Amino acid sequence: MSDFPAGFQFGVSTAAYQIEGAADEDGRGLSIWDTFSRTPGTTRGGATGDVACDHYHRWESDLDLIQELGATAYRFSISWSRVQPTGEGPANAAGLAFYDRLVDGLLARGIDPLVTLFHWDLPQALQDLGGWGNRDTAMRFGEYAELVGEALGDRVKLWVTLNEPYIHLVLGHVLGVHAPGQQLGLDLLPIIHHQLLGHGLAVSALRRVSAAPITLANNYSPVWPKSDAEDDQTSAMFYDLVQNRLFTDPVLLGEYPPIVEALTTADIDSIVLDGDLRVISQPIDALGVNYYNPSLVGAPLPGEDLPFHRAETIPGYPTTDFGWPVVPSALRDLLVTLRDTYGEKLPPIWITESGCSHAPVDDQFRIDYHADHLTAVREAIAAGVDVRGYCAWSLLDNFEWAEGYDQRFGLVHVDFTTQERTRRRSFDWFREVCTSAAPRPDLQGGPTG
Repeated sequence: MSDFPAGFQFGVSTAAYQIEGAADEDGRGLSIWDTFSRTPGTTRGGATGDVACDHYHRWESDLDLIQELGATAYRFSISWSRVQPTGEGPANAAGLAFYDRLVDGLLARGIDPLVTLFHWDLPQALQDLGGWGNRDTAMRFGEYAELVGEALGDRVKLWVTLNEPYIHLVLGHVLGVHAPGQQLGLDLLPIIHHQLLGHGLAVSALRRVSAAPITLANNYSPVWPKSDAEDDQTSAMFYDLVQNRLFTDPVLLGEYPPIVEALTTADIDSIVLDGDLRVISQPIDALGVNYYNPSLVGAPLPGEDLPFHRAETIPGYPTTDFGWPVVPSALRDLLVTLRDTYGEKLPPIWITESGCSHAPVDDQFRIDYHADHLTAVREAIAAGVDVRGYCAWSLLDNFEWAEGYDQRFGLVHVDFTTQERTRRRSFDWFREVCTSAAPRPDLQGGPTG
């Protein structure tokens, strides 16, 4: 769009397990999401990603959709267990060849490949050895990154090491509602640290084999205290440190925020070894920001184990089909806060995900959502924040983790019985955005937050 800086990119995002299907084809190994989703009672309606959007077989027509959209960037993830069925050892040639074709197909269509190495689908074989609680998993991740980098690194335009390590931590290892379904209480530092160490080792590996810039994508949520009461303020501060600083301070500042001591019963020095933080804090070229909504946080309710209570909704704002409040102005505030917090340590920002669950094909709600969030991004840029791109979540309706196929984020509607793709009205609108033909987002109307 003409009122964004020259070179600003518009794109779309997906994730491997959510769209690929072909779960048992061409040598792919089990991931924790295969195991979890096939366990009765874990997902809505017993849904799995065994078929999902069947993207593994329909990738060419799906890339044609991105080309038709006019997007110049496509962020997708690689299934670790498709490339290394057990999470280690030589590459599965057939699995790696799929991503080779995908990258070449994107470039042939004039679309930059933005590649995420880990979007929550750890090989089950590594989980059986302790998963991210085992330091060796970080080592295996570095090896996997180098293997993929050697194969694709001459063509990838941006590497994303980890996607939302905080969400993977909380939903997968605290609440147990995502794979691997663990409930570890607050003894979480090994899961935190080994994800971050894996990121650092991946950065080192990718630097050896690829000249493409590197980032990681964190989920950020501005935290609003429930009230002025001291206990609400204290809980909100704790929550902010956990969600917004725990996976950012070590990368950008080389240190953990002080709350890390509350997240382990073990001696920290037995987990965070000498030199680890130097590996974790190697310079990155961008910071991926995934944004959906702010959080209203207060003191824990009676009987709650966590040191805070996060409200399900925030009164006074429209909500998505997921029930998430739509507050575009909080994205602007978040971006400015990141700039103010990290100063010269903050690299350029990519909005690596933002979107809303909304089912209708005639989806003015989604148009308004993206219009107003793009306005927020432009306002942050005007305030001096260096933002380089915006990826809408998501290209397609997909397997939405524990929610199965009930929540629909796609610019393109998918009939999961027939696999028919239907362009939503938001697809047509976003095409105008991508091709600089849309009116300015701030003149589109809709919720402004």
